[in-house]
Amino acid sequence: MDENIVYHRYEIDRKKRCKSKNQPSFVVWFTGLSGSGKSTIASLVEQKLFEKGYLTYTLDGDNIRRGINKDLGFTREDRKENLRRIAEVAKLFVDSGMITIAAFISPLKEDRDMIKSIIGADDYVEVFVNTSVEECERRDVKGLYKKARAGEIMNFTGVNAPYEEPKHPDVAIKTEDESIDQSVENVIKKLTDKIEAYKHE
Repeated sequence: MDENIVYHRYEIDRKKRCKSKNQPSFVVWFTGLSGSGKSTIASLVEQKLFEKGYLTYTLDGDNIRRGINKDLGFTREDRKENLRRIAEVAKLFVDSGMITIAAFISPLKEDRDMIKSIIGADDYVEVFVNTSVEECERRDVKGLYKKARAGEIMNFTGVNAPYEEPKHPDVAIKTEDESIDQSVENVIKKLTDKIEAYKHE
């Protein structure tokens, strides 16, 4: 089958798309426990970038599972495939010239390495939203930790499935020690440096 698939190159490529938008394209990948604040911070980061005139798009875990990944469950194999598909979609957005924001628990190092490999190291900015499981459980807006503790949800990260903290994220956020505004600004500073470096190439 593979020998019958030929990659087609179009006249308008990523370089031209980025040039027309006067911005680089890359993925900002937020990882952290459920309830850590990933989606909240990701949304605010996108708002800040949008206000500055950049073209952005956010991929979010719950939203993705309602569409392209609605056929997947929460087994180890399904969670890996969930992330693989998301990484491939994010890569397409990068090719389109967009600054793409992704907010997914992505608990295992090997999966984050896979994501980084698919997207490309130069186009991958990892943001670790470092919130303790105790704090996430205290917030528990969706009631998921309570259900996991009661045995109603299996393979739930932080309760009956592991979370491997990133050792060298591009940005580390401690939501228990800083305000949301501070967290957002820390991410924006990193992204602004990346954007400015592109403009001066």
